[in-house]
Amino acid sequence: MAKKGTESDSIQTPDWARDIWPQERDVMSRPERFKYVRKLLVPDGCVFCRARDLGVGFEGLNLFMSKSSMVMLNKYPYNNGHLLVLPQRHVASLLDLSEAEAAELQVLLRRAQSILQQVYNCSGFNIGINQGAVAGAGIPDHLHWHIVPRWAGDTNFFPIIAETKVQAESLEQCYERLLPYFRGIDDDQS
Repeated sequence: MAKKGTESDSIQTPDWARDIWPQERDVMSRPERFKYVRKLLVPDGCVFCRARDLGVGFEGLNLFMSKSSMVMLNKYPYNNGHLLVLPQRHVASLLDLSEAEAAELQVLLRRAQSILQQVYNCSGFNIGINQGAVAGAGIPDHLHWHIVPRWAGDTNFFPIIAETKVQAESLEQCYERLLPYFRGIDDDQS
């Protein structure tokens, strides 16, 4: 077997494998996600209300709060920049929102998408809401929209087979990258 990489590498790559898989591979480990994916981790109370109560800050992944709505990072993002836009009030349905809350959320959805476009230069977006557990909402009791930035080639078989997605940025890096843009809308969003 031929050794691939540096002398400090402990993995030996057979010669025949280099023709099939010639690139080095990084291994990502997120053991804390296992409990979430397998529904072994049951949060105490509403995670969105807890984030609201913490205010803007990385601890709650909260990027922005207006009068009645907020924007936060998804703790388990599909892609870098995966945002959640939601009312501050704990409601489960679009029909539970006041007209003012619904209007503010629509403005904030557009602003969040615009920021993602500016920061990440996305080729497209998945923007949507899953209302109710039967519709796929992981947290059905607190209404929220997903904004997922998309780029050509950002999908492969790995998330489907291994229930794992490799991210180019950590949540911390993504938060720090987006926060200045959301701070910039404080003055004109009430």
